[in-house]
Amino acid sequence: MLIKKKIGLREGIEPLVGLIAGLDEAGRGPIAGPVMAAAVILDPRHPIDGLNDSKQLSQAKRDQLSPLIKKNALSWAVAEASVEEIDEINILQASLLAMRRALLNLSLQPDGVYIDGNQFILCDYSMYAIVGGDARVSAISAASILAKTERDKYMLNLHQQYPYYGFAQHKGYPTQHHLKMLAEHGVSCHHRKSFRPVRERI
Repeated sequence: MLIKKKIGLREGIEPLVGLIAGLDEAGRGPIAGPVMAAAVILDPRHPIDGLNDSKQLSQAKRDQLSPLIKKNALSWAVAEASVEEIDEINILQASLLAMRRALLNLSLQPDGVYIDGNQFILCDYSMYAIVGGDARVSAISAASILAKTERDKYMLNLHQQYPYYGFAQHKGYPTQHHLKMLAEHGVSCHHRKSFRPVRERI
């Protein structure tokens, strides 16, 4: 029987048995670029020290951990939902879509899934939605790190095409400099037109 359960910050996490995938996303807050997600099945025989919520780690630490996760995990995958999809179905649904794509792209089929947050995705696995899971569950922490580092790489590449927006610095978040450059140079095809700071400049 498939299990779906939401776990709050104060609740203990009931362990799933077998191959367990962790799911998380990165890039819900920016006004430009896709939202990315990762799925990771860690190998208990090769634990990785230092895993944590990617937001609690420095860029240098994330960049150090990312190749270790890819090397030592039993399986990992990264996927995205495009700017067009974000504008069409909203950022929450696009985030869930990216996580579902990452899960389906794993080379191994998991026996269960831990997903960060309080939402579920459509899949045929037992799933626990865990608030604050990126700091509580190692597999989710690993997914958080991969999603963040891969999205940062995407935005750095985008910076090469559109250097005046400053994507290399703010990664698409609505910083004061980004909003100023948006006002000066207009809206690109990589900006999320459903987000107010962009919509107001169209």
